[in-house]
Amino acid sequence: MNPDIPLQLLGGITAREFLRDYWQKKPLLIRQAIPDFESPIDADELAGLALEEEVESRLVIEHGERPWELRRGPFAEDAFSTLPEREWTLLVQAVDQFVPEVAELLEQFRFLPSWRIDDVMISFAAPGGSVGPHFDNYDVFLLQAQGKRNWKIGQMCSSESPLLQHADLRILAEFEESAEWVLEPGDMLYLPPRLAHFGIAEDDCMTYSVGFRAPSAAEVLTHFTDFLAQYLTDEERYTDADAQPVSDPHQIQSDALDRLKSLLAEHMSDERMLLTWFGQFMTEPRYPEMVAGEELGEDDFISSLQDGAILVRNPSARMAWSEVDDDVLLFASGQSRYLPGKLRELLKLVCAADALHAENLGEWLLDEDARDLLCELVKQGSLGFADE
Repeated sequence: MNPDIPLQLLGGITAREFLRDYWQKKPLLIRQAIPDFESPIDADELAGLALEEEVESRLVIEHGERPWELRRGPFAEDAFSTLPEREWTLLVQAVDQFVPEVAELLEQFRFLPSWRIDDVMISFAAPGGSVGPHFDNYDVFLLQAQGKRNWKIGQMCSSESPLLQHADLRILAEFEESAEWVLEPGDMLYLPPRLAHFGIAEDDCMTYSVGFRAPSAAEVLTHFTDFLAQYLTDEERYTDADAQPVSDPHQIQSDALDRLKSLLAEHMSDERMLLTWFGQFMTEPRYPEMVAGEELGEDDFISSLQDGAILVRNPSARMAWSEVDDDVLLFASGQSRYLPGKLRELLKLVCAADALHAENLGEWLLDEDARDLLCELVKQGSLGFADE
C-alpha cells in the first residue's frame, strides 16, 4: 500500500499524514470513512454469537440489579427477552474470527502492521445504551454500523485517574468533555490511547471497534524474562571473582549492582532472542484452542494441492515474519521457526494471501523446505484446507 495515496478510510488524508499527525496523538473524526456501510451481521446474529461457548461476550445494563451491572456470556436463549427497553449494551469480542465478512474489513487497515491489530469487537446498544465514560490503553477505530451513537471526548487519563468503585468495569469518576459528535453508519472515529470517551446510543445502534495490541511494560518484562529463563542454565549465576575486601560486610556496594546489571544486560540485549519472543507473543491467538491442526503426510498434502485443494488461513491464527541476518523467521500463532532466506517471498505470500493453491504456490511445491513449511503449518493449525 502506497503511504502517500489519500485514503477514503482516513477522510482523504494519506497514511503517512495520519501516522504523523494523529496516531497515538489526537482523535480524528472521519465522516463516511466507508460510504453507505452495511453491517454483514445484524443484531440477531450478534446475539446468536453471544450464546456460543467459544465466543467472549458481555452485557452491560446501566440500571440493572446494581448500577452498571455486568453479565458475562455465554448467554441462554431467553437472556435478551428479559432486558429493559433502554440503556443496555451487548459486546461481542473477536467477531472477525467467526464471521469472514467482518474479517474482510481489516483489509482496509493494512497501512498499519497486521500483527498490531487485535480484533474486531462489535457492540449492539438499545437507546441510551453505554458502557460509561472510560479510557483504553490502546488505539481504537470506532466504525458506526447501524443507528446513531453520540460520542463525547474527554481528558487524557492515566492509572492515577479516579474510577468509580466497580468490581468489573473501569468507569471514570470524572469526565471533562472537550468535544461531542454524533456518528451515523459509515462514520468512524479514531481514538489514541488513554483518551477518555463516552458513547451513548441515540437509537438501536451497532458499533465496530477495531482494537490494537499494546503490551504493557509489565507484560514485556514478565513474559520476556520467562521466555529467556527457558534457555539459561543453572550455572549462570551472579559472580564476583574480582571482589575486594569490604569494610562493612552488611553493605551492598555499587560494584555488586554493576555485576548484576552486567548479568542482566548480557541476556536482555540479545536482539535475536527479543525478536523471537516478541513475534511469538504478538501472534499468540486470542483463542488458542481454535488453532488445531491435523496429522497428514507430506505426500498426501502435496497430492491434495495438485488435485485442486485450497489452503486458507485459520481465522483464529495470526502470522508475521522478519529477517535475521541471511535467514527469515516466521511467526505463526505463538510459535516461530527459522528458515533459509530463499523462502522470503513464500513467507510474504503465506502471511498475505487470502488462499494458497497450486497456481500461486507454483514452483514452491518443488522446494523441499517450502513443502515442509506448508505441511507443518497445516499440522499446527494456522493453515487448513478450505473445504474443512
